[in-house]
Amino acid sequence: MCTGSVSGSGSDSGSNVWSKARGVVLKSLVLIGGALLLKRLTKSTTRWDHARIVADSLSGEKFSREQASREPDNYFNLRWLSCPAAEMVDGSRVLYFEQAFWRTPHKPFRQRFFMVKPCSKEMKCDVEFSTYAIRDSEEYKNFCDRSKDQRPQPEEVIGDIAEHLTTIYLKRCDRGKRCLYDGSTPADGFPNTWVFLFILLQFSHL
Repeated sequence: MCTGSVSGSGSDSGSNVWSKARGVVLKSLVLIGGALLLKRLTKSTTRWDHARIVADSLSGEKFSREQASREPDNYFNLRWLSCPAAEMVDGSRVLYFEQAFWRTPHKPFRQRFFMVKPCSKEMKCDVEFSTYAIRDSEEYKNFCDRSKDQRPQPEEVIGDIAEHLTTIYLKRCDRGKRCLYDGSTPADGFPNTWVFLFILLQFSHL
């Protein structure tokens, strides 16, 4: 009887120890998980994060049919297509862009290179977005629609970046605004309406 009583007491004691240990482990895991989640949520967006977000947002196919249907006197239904083309040695991302009427998407009437990089630390902006002419634009028609082995290669792209056209300095939109980034050309620069329109449409949540 005594032996059985001692054995039962030991079993209960061991069970309590393991139960407490398991509780401590679970509590620790919860605390660690919460700390990691908090760190992720509060992690500040770096300058290069901003540049990546803008470059990714610019990539892809867009149509202006909604604007054209709302204001047919002011807008055409255009197809805007952009995709990654190269990366500069400083990490700046180069994208190819073409614009065409939606009925004739393979006959672009405007072609550009976009260059996206972070603003320098002393500037009051997040992303520097520049547009460039293309040295031989005929070679780049339908660039994004072609397979990668049928396109000009990154080193060729860099060599074909021609005249600088304009630069827009973008800043992350404040919370509550219906955009991701907005910006303007410098005071001494020339305004480029189509670029502004493109930026607004691409980054709008509409």
